[in-house]
Amino acid sequence: MLDDFFIRAMLAGVGVAVVAGPLGCFIVWRRLAYFGDTLSHAALLGVALAFLLEINFTVAVFLVSAVVSLALLFLQRKATVSSDSLLGLLAHSALALGLVVLAFLTWVRVDLMGFLFGDILAVSAMDILIIYIGGAAVLSVLVWIWTPLFAATVNWELAEAEGMKPGRANIVLMLLMATVIAIAMKIVGVLLITAMLIIPAATARRFAAGPEQMAVVAAIAGAMAVVGGLFGSLEWDTPSGPTIVVAALFLFILSLSPLPQLLAFGRKSGTPIVKEGN
Repeated sequence: MLDDFFIRAMLAGVGVAVVAGPLGCFIVWRRLAYFGDTLSHAALLGVALAFLLEINFTVAVFLVSAVVSLALLFLQRKATVSSDSLLGLLAHSALALGLVVLAFLTWVRVDLMGFLFGDILAVSAMDILIIYIGGAAVLSVLVWIWTPLFAATVNWELAEAEGMKPGRANIVLMLLMATVIAIAMKIVGVLLITAMLIIPAATARRFAAGPEQMAVVAAIAGAMAVVGGLFGSLEWDTPSGPTIVVAALFLFILSLSPLPQLLAFGRKSGTPIVKEGN
């Protein structure tokens, strides 16, 4: 008989995985891994501000991540520095600011390891409610902007010529990533969020015959990693968040075997669904 805390952890983890999988597909297609890493680093600054201003952690992390996203868009248009340099600047600056602010909060006892690597076994019923309500909202918006977002991923100029407003869809995508990072922080922590966005999507790429199918397979792969990681953590007494990521890594390694060739009907295994980097 599984304990209540384990059931809550599983529900929370699966909820995050189902949302992170489809969103992670766009991160993989667009090569935005470093951008996801930047937002996850900024999450620690959100935690520090939540302590300082005594507001909800999820709200604070979302606001900081959203500001960083919009700041990146602004700097890309105004600055002469390359995008990867801007991402590095924002990522490490936000992380350093967060650590400095936490150091000044001497009257607050902070579980820094919990924020960095997550504490999924400590999730409450309210956390699960936030994850599922927020996750449903993210998926609904993603479905709404799927066509212009995917079109812009394949060919930005063509999407713009057809009046799909790819710039607006891009801003919405960044805000959706900020939302997912905010609701996922307690599950896998600041340093492992990007892994949960990228690894299931990279795994699904080998199995899927189309973009929509890849999004579904990524969600399933993420859920499998959560369940496998939690049971592995229970069996071997290892940290839950990192174990979930290791389980996701195991699934990715499995996807490199001949198995995807048998399951990826409709296209040759390993053939990109979209051309990355556009």
